[in-house]
Amino acid sequence: MSDSIHKNKKILIVTDAWYPQVNGVVRTLTHTRDELIAKGHDVTMLTPEGFRTIPCPTYPEIRLALFPASKVAKFIRQISPEIIHIATEGPLGLAARNFCLRNGLRFTTGYHTRFPEYVHSRFRLPLSVSYMFLKWFHKNAEAVMAPSQKVISDLGDHGIGHAVLWPRGVDLELFSPPKSRRKNKIPILLYVGRVAVEKNLEEFLKLNIAAEKWIVGDGPARPRLEKAYPDTIFHGMKPKEDLPEYYGKADVFVFPSQTDTFGLVLLEAMACGLPVAAYPVTGPIDVIGSSDAGALDNDLGVAVKQALQIDRQQARSHAEGFSWSHATNIFEGHLVLAQKDDEYSPASNPYKNNTGLLRAANALKHSLGGLRFALQEESAFRQELVLAIILITFAIWLPASPIETLIMIGSVIFVLIIELVNSSVESAIDRISYEKHGLSKRAKDYGSAAVFLALIWCAIVYLVMIYQYYFS
Repeated sequence: MSDSIHKNKKILIVTDAWYPQVNGVVRTLTHTRDELIAKGHDVTMLTPEGFRTIPCPTYPEIRLALFPASKVAKFIRQISPEIIHIATEGPLGLAARNFCLRNGLRFTTGYHTRFPEYVHSRFRLPLSVSYMFLKWFHKNAEAVMAPSQKVISDLGDHGIGHAVLWPRGVDLELFSPPKSRRKNKIPILLYVGRVAVEKNLEEFLKLNIAAEKWIVGDGPARPRLEKAYPDTIFHGMKPKEDLPEYYGKADVFVFPSQTDTFGLVLLEAMACGLPVAAYPVTGPIDVIGSSDAGALDNDLGVAVKQALQIDRQQARSHAEGFSWSHATNIFEGHLVLAQKDDEYSPASNPYKNNTGLLRAANALKHSLGGLRFALQEESAFRQELVLAIILITFAIWLPASPIETLIMIGSVIFVLIIELVNSSVESAIDRISYEKHGLSKRAKDYGSAAVFLALIWCAIVYLVMIYQYYFS
């Protein structure tokens, strides 16, 4: 990327996922925003806050903005960002994407969640349909930022190109091992995250292991799971600042999900010295890999037993290789300028802000205003308008065919149109300067020549028709 990207820039990040919901996407964007600000950038978040929203089906805590296009366009014009990153594929992301395409602005996108798999698990929508949508959504992005090489490979398999690596980080100060820790009488197995079907929690809860199982988080599956597994302790949703206490008390962090693209909670757990047990799938593989910070096995029970033997310091040491500063440096390197200094974009034009019925109403208002100015200030237009009334009356009176009548009337209106264009050129030249200049004279002469040719064409049309009906 250009070195100018690394100087202080006005950055807009668009996301449909934001507080009060708390998940990996929100945490990632929050930390990234804070790191960018620390680097001196001016960062603005465009989120569902301030929009009329409805609850997302099966995700009521996620709010989806209703018909946000005009408000998003107005927001982007007002802040005039130099860099635009679209983090999610929801209503706000769609509105921002369409605005950028209409106005010739470059942008980057993010891929945080295995959206097709989540939709399939709830509504049985074929994966091919969801991936077709993702391919369409991301195809115009300069870069699609994904959290791991495996996700990049998977996106490529579905025809989604321009994917680049943007790893995640962890707050190593907040998430750190407890200063003192009492050994548990029986092991405590902990899960932190959303309590939903795609997290595969039942594979964890049904494990036949002599251990206490804790769930920290909330979601639509919680009532059913609480009833089905009464021996499990459900602590509910906790603020980020409280999570280190739970990580510090537990013996193993169990991560049964097989659909996460990364798994930020894995880093948080390891940063607190908590070994991880998980399946060898995307997310755990990318975070843990071949390190000694956790155990990966297709049998989750085997992974838990192996993780119980891991030294907590090994988990912490592995997590120290991840930082938000490093992750944000990579994110920053993928960003692109929305437009170069010498490029024009309608987005920077304050007179291009109207859309829909408002645009049509203003267009009519300005058109009538233009005709009024032409009648008041342009004697040539008034003279041609008088001539037009005479010629149009004659065209209607002449016993010609409907097509011939339209051709005659059209040639007259064409003269009036060219005269208005000529007047607009003259006004623009005078707006720049009243001083005489060769180029100013040439521009006005071009306009005058256009009017002259239009008059000649009109005369030819009428002479041909007169000859045809009176002399042939």
